Amino acid sequence: MSYRDISGHIKEMYDTDISHTVLSQITDQIIPDIKAWQSRPLEPLYCIVWLDAMHYKIKVDGKITHKALYNILGITKEGKKEILGMYISESEDANFWLQVLTDLQNRGLQDILIACTDNLKGFTQVILSVYPKAQVQLCIVHQIRNSLKYLASKDQKEFMKDLKKVYRAVTKDVAEDELINLEEKWESKYPVVIESWQRNWEQLSQYFEYTEDIYTTNAVEGFYRQIRKVTKTKGAFTNDMSLLKLVYLATRNIEKKWTAPLHNWSLTIQQFYIKFGDRIPLAINANSSEASLRGIEISDRV
Repeated sequence: MSYRDISGHIKEMYDTDISHTVLSQITDQIIPDIKAWQSRPLEPLYCIVWLDAMHYKIKVDGKITHKALYNILGITKEGKKEILGMYISESEDANFWLQVLTDLQNRGLQDILIACTDNLKGFTQVILSVYPKAQVQLCIVHQIRNSLKYLASKDQKEFMKDLKKVYRAVTKDVAEDELINLEEKWESKYPVVIESWQRNWEQLSQYFEYTEDIYTTNAVEGFYRQIRKVTKTKGAFTNDMSLLKLVYLATRNIEKKWTAPLHNWSLTIQQFYIKFGDRIPLAINANSSEASLRGIEISDRV
């Protein structure tokens, strides 16, 4: 709720006026909680980490400026979702992402199996400089959106029909055959789009090694959708902290519902263990996922 909404509600319920200054002082009581949450220790391993940014208008010295709110969503080895951190910067660039990743490392995050990102220039190099063993998967959704920018509206429907045969293929081999078909049909008209898919193909196609549950963007898209519900009515935030307070409180409410692991996680973690082996530490207390891993370990020895 905005300060105007809160003061109006209090006026209606209790016939008492309360200023925006007082309301700001009240909500400032959560600032220590935010700072403690931002610096809390992290687990040493997250199987999947999505790194992306949302953009908001913030007042700076009486002027409206656009800033990037960096969000990091991680999946633990138990398959649970967790927001690892939120950071605000003037814009989204690889240099600031380096600061973000370094902060995550300083807070205890030692290894990432799969890092999912957009196609920001230099981002892959930044990730590998901090987490050299990470497998970088470029976001298919971002790639598609970028492609649509260069397509004439009359061609978008037909092009997307052909493109779906690529990224929804059953295997990587089939996808590459469809990519060749896409190139033969559209390269003369849209060389920039085709070249982008060809150049980024290896990092776009990492997901073919796993089940669909691994590469889907539902987890991060669902989080963004819920955050936008509480921020869409705000024209511009008064400062960085006003944005952080709102998104932090919304995030804590969202996380309360994240009690179950991702769909088919027991199957997913088995695939991870087969591929990444001893990079996935096994806890002493057994749950279904860890029990499955032990089963794989025993069968391997046999």
